[in-house]
Amino acid sequence: MSENRRIVLARRPQGEPRAEDFRLEVGPVPEAGAGQLLLRTRYLSLDPYMRGRMSDAPSYAAPVALGAVMAGQTVSVVEAGDVAGFAVGDLVVANSGWQDYGLSDGRDLIRIDPALAPPSYALGVLGMPGLTAYVGLLDIGQPKAGETVVVAAATGAVGSVVGQIAKLKGCKVVGVAGGREKCDYATTRLGFDACLDHRLAQLPQRLAAACPQGIDVYF
Repeated sequence: MSENRRIVLARRPQGEPRAEDFRLEVGPVPEAGAGQLLLRTRYLSLDPYMRGRMSDAPSYAAPVALGAVMAGQTVSVVEAGDVAGFAVGDLVVANSGWQDYGLSDGRDLIRIDPALAPPSYALGVLGMPGLTAYVGLLDIGQPKAGETVVVAAATGAVGSVVGQIAKLKGCKVVGVAGGREKCDYATTRLGFDACLDHRLAQLPQRLAAACPQGIDVYF
């Protein structure tokens, strides 16, 4: 590919993001300078935190500047450059954002085992969402067999892993999600004991009925 397509933030979304909030720019592929690597994006992760980065309200992370490439973690392949520890053809987890090509000095990269198949797992269950679920539940929640774990956003990238780990630990797992389809997925595919649709009425009462022994861990 001889050009770089990039999606930049054109304006701050008001409510749900719209296509007009972004702009496609096409330019030359950047060249790797001294101490840099040229990375070509193979996979891009789209995550809920990105909505917060589109806003300039105070947050734990700096907002994406207007006219800047939208932030996002990627699985990328090293196309060129000379940085110790990396070779052309290496697959890495990078922060190239919403574009075909990016540059890195190597300090923000994580090498991916070439045997990992598919490599997109490095953005999901074996990446930030999976690590969030693992550490959050096991190190902080510390569930014990027989306890009740309630998982909000139960079918999301993090919640779906939390529920499955909790089941492996011998817990009763109750999910909360929006819509019948998501709730059915949680119980039939992910193995949750129950899943409550938060769009329906009387959620507190239904949650109490689903957790007669109380809630030990809420994620």
